[in-house]
This record gives sequence, C-alpha cells and structure tokens, in this order.
Amino acid sequence: MDNPAYKRHIRSFVLRQGHLTAAQQRAMDEGMPRWGIEYRAAPLDLDAAFGRAAPKILEIGFGMGTATAQIAAENPAQDYLGIEVHSPGVGNLLKLIAEQEIGNIRVIRHDAVEVLDQMIADASLDGVHIFFPDPWHKKRHHKRRLIQAPLVDKLVTKLKPGGYLHAATDWEEYAVQIMEVFAGNPQLANSCEGYAPRPDYRPLTKFEARGIRLGHGVWDIIFRRKAC
Repeated sequence: MDNPAYKRHIRSFVLRQGHLTAAQQRAMDEGMPRWGIEYRAAPLDLDAAFGRAAPKILEIGFGMGTATAQIAAENPAQDYLGIEVHSPGVGNLLKLIAEQEIGNIRVIRHDAVEVLDQMIADASLDGVHIFFPDPWHKKRHHKRRLIQAPLVDKLVTKLKPGGYLHAATDWEEYAVQIMEVFAGNPQLANSCEGYAPRPDYRPLTKFEARGIRLGHGVWDIIFRRKAC
C-alpha cells in the first residue's frame, strides 16, 4: 500500500511467493470468490462474512492450511478466519476446503497487522491461533519474530473478555519469549500453571509427531483476556 499512513513498524510476515501447483492455482481461481475475503480498509462484519452468528477464531499464518482445515472440520460450531500471505498455502487450504466441503473457513491473503488494524473490530474475536510461527533462530533476527509485545497488545484489544490467545512453537527459546510477552500484558491471564498441554482442538501434525519421537519438545502457551 503506497499511502504512508498505512505503513507499519511491525509486519506479520516476510513475503515468500513460492511456486503454485496447477491444483493450487485452480483452487485460488475458484475458491477465492467463494471463501476468500478481499482486504479493504474498512470494518468487516464477521457474522455476515460467514452467514451466521457463531464464535469467531482468527488464525495468523496458517502455512499450508492442513491443520486449519482439520480444526474447522472437527469444530463445525465455530468459524475460522485464516490470514496468510504465502500463495501456495492459500491455494492448498482452498483446495482442502473444496475437497472436504468445509463451510466454516474464510481466507484473507494480506498482512495480518493491516487486517487487524483496518478490518477486525475490537472485542469481536473468541480466540486467536498462532501455530509454529517462524522462530528466526539467529539472535540478530529475533526482531523479526511475529510474537512481540506490540502485536500482542493489538490482539488483546480484538479479543472478547474471556477470549483466548494460543501460540505453539517447537523452539524452546522462542517459547520462553512468548511466555514472557503474554505474561507482560496486564489484560491477559495464563490459563495454566506455565505451559499448557496440547488441547484436543490442535491436531498433532506429522512433523510434530516425528519431532516428539526424536525427543524434540513442543510448547503450547494459552492465555485469556481478563473479564475486566
């Protein structure tokens, strides 16, 4: 966006276009008009976007969308708004939606920070998922990490009282940072004593299962917005 008024100090991604397969491109062409929501600098009526009133869960950075599709299919009473900029991931999720006839997912292909600022009303979300964000392993790259205080402060304002913020990572040092950032927000309270057990709604991915077999850890951090 060329308008300097919309330039952000924080961004939710590093743009990687990737290569779209023919199936992913077809899914983009056919699926975006049905399940996609075009970015616009105007508030989004979430109930109208899904055609019903139901709990609304936002996912930032759904990758290839496999877990997102499974979560939505297994929780049909909730609606899921996924934000992703990676074209192959968007195409793959749209392909899964069509193949599995999943009706409770909508997709926005845009920077999540701008979507939050311009389209998501305060106190409108029942939950936020950020699963396995890029850990940016090198210390000099830590400033690029998605989960930092400015974004969390923004997300908290979008949560309803009692709404949850759930992050998961397989990088322990990042888990420590996430815990510190969440705990540092006075409007959030930890749902557990320390790290949370993996909730039933977050599926165990093949990559994660393999890591666990090899002795690698995975950390879930789940906080809720305080009622007052």
